[in-house]
Amino acid sequence: MNKELKQQIKQDEIVTGVEHAWKWLVDNQATARTVGLSVLAVAVAVGGFNYFQGQRTAAAAASLDEALALYTRPLASEAAQGGAPNEPSFASASDKYTKAAAAFDGVERKYPTLPAGIRARYYGALCRIELRDYDTARKTLKTMADRGPAGSLEAVLARMALADIDRRTGAYDKAVEAYKTLAGDPASPLPRELALMNLATTLEDAKRPQEASASYKQLVEQFPSSVYAAEARRRAAYLGGEQES
Repeated sequence: MNKELKQQIKQDEIVTGVEHAWKWLVDNQATARTVGLSVLAVAVAVGGFNYFQGQRTAAAAASLDEALALYTRPLASEAAQGGAPNEPSFASASDKYTKAAAAFDGVERKYPTLPAGIRARYYGALCRIELRDYDTARKTLKTMADRGPAGSLEAVLARMALADIDRRTGAYDKAVEAYKTLAGDPASPLPRELALMNLATTLEDAKRPQEASASYKQLVEQFPSSVYAAEARRRAAYLGGEQES
């Protein structure tokens, strides 16, 4: 078969293919229209879903902010000592944390899988710690610590709060070990000096002054510019029987 004949056959195949395609479109206009509309519907659905998710995320963040406003609102006694005169306040810590916990629970129920819902779960547990409902708080925090990614902020915050429960309930050895682990993790998303400060104060509570002093000194040496450095230096000097200069 010569070159010219091959080329002609190829051109005929292309023309035939176009003709077949055009004929199919003519004979199947309804089907083609349906396919086109289906593609369009998918595009619209994806765009609508993204828009909906964006709106939902924004609403969740706004709800969390409202709950946090309750959590950070001062008590009446605190407002009287320097707060804004017209700033709303709570008569008691119990009233404050009960209402804040209810607000955080509402955010979690409505947005359980969004970041705001997960953060609300954590703050709800903190409220229950303040209300001394340690069992409920511990259950929530343990779930967050166990199920969250090992290095995630929520998981580390949960472990820190669990150590705080141990400290408050007198389980000092458990709290000390938890704080040591957190302080020794260079990949932690939380400041390591915070864990060191909590470790030192827990050792003080446990009547272990030499270890507490060593932890304070470690904080000062490793993190001299930390916001905790000045207090750690004072506590180390006090525990060491030294006089502040």
